[in-house]
Amino acid sequence: MPDIKPVRKAVFPVAGLGTRFLPATKVMPKEMLPIGDRPLIQHVYEEARDAGIEEFIFVTGRYKNMLQEHFDYQPELMKTLESRGKDEMLEKVRDSQMPEGKLFTTRQAKPLGLGHAIWCARKLIGNDPFAILLPDDLVLNGKGCLAQMMDTYNENGGNVIAVKDVPREETNKYGIVDIGKENGNVVEVKGVIEKPAPDKAPSTLSVVGRYILQPEVLDYLAAFETGAGNEIQLTDSMAKLIGDQAFHGLKFKGNHYDCGSRLGFIEANIAYGLADEEIGNDVKQIIENYGSNDSKAA
Repeated sequence: MPDIKPVRKAVFPVAGLGTRFLPATKVMPKEMLPIGDRPLIQHVYEEARDAGIEEFIFVTGRYKNMLQEHFDYQPELMKTLESRGKDEMLEKVRDSQMPEGKLFTTRQAKPLGLGHAIWCARKLIGNDPFAILLPDDLVLNGKGCLAQMMDTYNENGGNVIAVKDVPREETNKYGIVDIGKENGNVVEVKGVIEKPAPDKAPSTLSVVGRYILQPEVLDYLAAFETGAGNEIQLTDSMAKLIGDQAFHGLKFKGNHYDCGSRLGFIEANIAYGLADEEIGNDVKQIIENYGSNDSKAA
């Protein structure tokens, strides 16, 4: 059994401009766009918290202060809700607070790629294994994606990435893994290629925005080598760990939604609305109404 150091830190790259959602994101960070009754950033925070993460590292940029404010203690709001007997709302607000001394921030001044964003957090990561959660990626499942990955990590150690099948004609949109042995929903990762052409893709398993990595990846990121899109790609540095450390991909359980696109964002809201015990039946009725012939004619 390998000596496995527990994962207690998670990095959230949140410096992006959110241009796909303009003008909504002129002032509001895209990570504050709501899916159901929670902003994107809270969904991934809760996933990390429920997986055992204790330190939350935000790699931010300009005009991102709202992200920190969202997780802060808000006494006026809580006092008002308490005085009005809004106990359910009060509990939701409490649940959105981050414990004191657990939120850390650093800045990514220039948009040089995901790998660069992670490098910017190197001092906060230190020499510890760490998780990465991309807020654009949501996975709807009873047990969170990162918690599933933790199980794989605790059994195998090394590095673990979340993967899912994509159509071969779309491999040029994703990081694609070259796989070795398979054991159920866990695959050995032999290589990672960023956005390969369909005829050159080693598989159709794409990397989803969840990672558990060893700190040695930071040494490779420090070289500032650029890859696809002339950016510092995380996948390029990850690939250099393969062979020296255990590296696995997890075919996670649950439905994945790319909330970085408008259609993915709308789909996620529908899915989370249907899964909401309070409004799920009403959401289903609304969808059925819009799917009727009368609604189409209107």
